[in-house]
Amino acid sequence: MALKAKVLTVSDGVVAGTREDLSGAALVTLLSSAGVEVVETAVCSDGASVVAAELVRLAEGFAGVVVTTGGTGFAPRDETPEGTRSVLDREAPGLAEAMRSVNPLGRLSRGLAGLRAGCVIINTPGSPKGCVEQLSAVLDVLEHAVALANQTPTEH
Repeated sequence: MALKAKVLTVSDGVVAGTREDLSGAALVTLLSSAGVEVVETAVCSDGASVVAAELVRLAEGFAGVVVTTGGTGFAPRDETPEGTRSVLDREAPGLAEAMRSVNPLGRLSRGLAGLRAGCVIINTPGSPKGCVEQLSAVLDVLEHAVALANQTPTEH
């Protein structure tokens, strides 16, 4: 099974055209260099309901990973975890904990990880360095996680 991914950038500034999507691009580069096929990239504004709607769209019938970047901090419009939680079937706290542990600033990330049907959804911070560090912390287990979520036979 070849892992496939979709990347969602959550940023009012990127949507408005006042900021370049450096984090989304950094995630695509990391995933591609790891042999993951990035099949879609998307952008949405901040806000729990907008994020939730976009995650539902991206996860529909998708046996892969959806990685978000942005909206995981303490600013008033940072509601990516709230939008994510509302669409998850089950959380995967071990993934989120591993991601936060890679850097002291990770403790400021409220990002979640979990499952929606056969899709693994992961929240990463909005900085290019932070999103790459956090995704790198779990990249090695994601193919196995997706296989398990889709009841694909594994070696264990």
